[in-house]
Amino acid sequence: MLPKKCAIMQPTYLPWIGYFDLIDQVDVFIFLDNVQLEKSSWQIRNRIKTHQGPLYLSLDRKRNQGGELPLIMDTEINEQQAWRKKHLKSIYNAYRKSAYFDEIFPFLEKRLAKPSCSIQYLASLNQSVIEAISDRIGIKTMFDKASGLDIKSTDKIKRLLAICQLTKSSIYLSPFGSRKYLNEGGAPCEFSKKDIQLYYHQYTSPSYPQLYPPFVSHLSIIDLLFNAGFDNALSIIRIGRTASIREINE
Repeated sequence: MLPKKCAIMQPTYLPWIGYFDLIDQVDVFIFLDNVQLEKSSWQIRNRIKTHQGPLYLSLDRKRNQGGELPLIMDTEINEQQAWRKKHLKSIYNAYRKSAYFDEIFPFLEKRLAKPSCSIQYLASLNQSVIEAISDRIGIKTMFDKASGLDIKSTDKIKRLLAICQLTKSSIYLSPFGSRKYLNEGGAPCEFSKKDIQLYYHQYTSPSYPQLYPPFVSHLSIIDLLFNAGFDNALSIIRIGRTASIREINE
């Protein structure tokens, strides 16, 4: 039996294609939803491409008294702002001339339409969209969320280790951007003690047919979907994959 691989990431809004490559490389993907929201982060915004260049689509959240940022799982979207209508209008105008508009826009419209419940949480929205896109493009990875696991530690590295152990994963594939803080925190040694191999995900965004040249990388995955379609998306995403870096405890 092959070793089980795990990745852990905060649920972001309409993520870029590298996020989906990370999902595609593991057996189980955990949404890290029980950590504090980061201001102006990819958790609440992403970019699409218009004829005038990249455009940010940003979510508005309800503010807490005192100004302290909530956990991602507790972050309520401000439905008093017409962000859903605004985002869908921006997406429509940006991609109505794209090759796969008729396939992609109804899919997004359904998932960004206003829900029947009065309270919509950021984590739930992001997770549901990510899972729906993953399923539609052919990714078979299992999903779960950190808030549903029995994790006692608040230490960043111990929390990651606990998730790996609870999911029975012997390989942890980390986003490359986390390498510095994990190494400084002694992660290679801690993972080694638990017989868990630590790898860092590497990805270079490939080019693909795109409206309004020149090509712009690191946009939301919906740019790829509108220009290449669901059935072609995963094969294009995999083009940007490079060998993961294994971190060995010296």
